[in-house]
Amino acid sequence: MFDAQDPDRLAKFYAEALHYKLQDPQEGFNSWQDALKAWKVPEEEWNSASAIIDPDGKGPRIYFQQMDTPKLGKNRLHIDLNASKGSMVSLEERKEDVNREAERLSKLGAKELRKLEDDREYCVVFLDIDGNEFCVQ
Repeated sequence: MFDAQDPDRLAKFYAEALHYKLQDPQEGFNSWQDALKAWKVPEEEWNSASAIIDPDGKGPRIYFQQMDTPKLGKNRLHIDLNASKGSMVSLEERKEDVNREAERLSKLGAKELRKLEDDREYCVVFLDIDGNEFCVQ
């Protein structure tokens, strides 16, 4: 679960970043707006939560809830996105894979903080659109 100031925006970012999709509304509703209207949820509460799912059904559902308080300090959840084939390929090939994914994520709004590299590993550290740190390796 992620705390977010704008759950819909952060959910859409991570849906793109993880190749997930926004969770569909419950059966019988064409959209979440239709469902929320039917449930008589006040419109000002419509963006109080969102969720994304793996379209293949293999990965976990990720839930985003609205929090009005600002993020204080380091986030408690740190996601590492695996963009390379790991130790099965050379470090140079891994760097190419990671940098390609890093470029894609930058276009989604992620902000690169730094690159970490030694003779065996390579990763790029980012901030998501809400200021949460995550890595691409």
